[in-house]
Amino acid sequence: MKKGTKITLISVAAVLVLLIIVTITSYNGLVDKEEAINKAASQIDNQLTRRESLIPNLVEVVKGYSKHEQSTFLAVTEARAAVNEATDPVEKAEASAQLDTAIDVWVNSVAEAYPELKADKEYEKLHDDLSGTENRIATARKDYIDAVNEYNASIRRFPGNVFASMFGFEQVEYFEADEAANKVPQVSFD
Repeated sequence: MKKGTKITLISVAAVLVLLIIVTITSYNGLVDKEEAINKAASQIDNQLTRRESLIPNLVEVVKGYSKHEQSTFLAVTEARAAVNEATDPVEKAEASAQLDTAIDVWVNSVAEAYPELKADKEYEKLHDDLSGTENRIATARKDYIDAVNEYNASIRRFPGNVFASMFGFEQVEYFEADEAANKVPQVSFD
């Protein structure tokens, strides 16, 4: 074999090896980013489940102090059920916003009607746990949005877009709250 042919074959082999490495690295990077989205979505579910399990405890503590209006408890219960039945991020966002509104109305009306309840240690602990969970949900949603942003950007940039289209990676929807989540709850101390 001639020296020039050997160099050409080595060069072609090196380019092929480089392309294989770039392809594998790009594919694995997209898989990692897609899994980060799944992990973040799972964390939202985890925090929603935590909130769901705290609410009955809080309801029971409040029931021990009061005979609150049945409609308020019903709204919270129905909103919790809607969160459980949601299957995708859009449905979860809508159901979560509905639950947020129901909780706001319920907690504010209970605190106004039963001020002695605010001093109860069990109520305070559960209320703090619920508030902490709401913060965790917000953080989990932010993490999801960040993961989606990183993933979507990577499948749109070159050379990621080439590999994304080759391997069928598609854009993912951002988590969006519905209109009710943007409304400021009204608190009245009358």
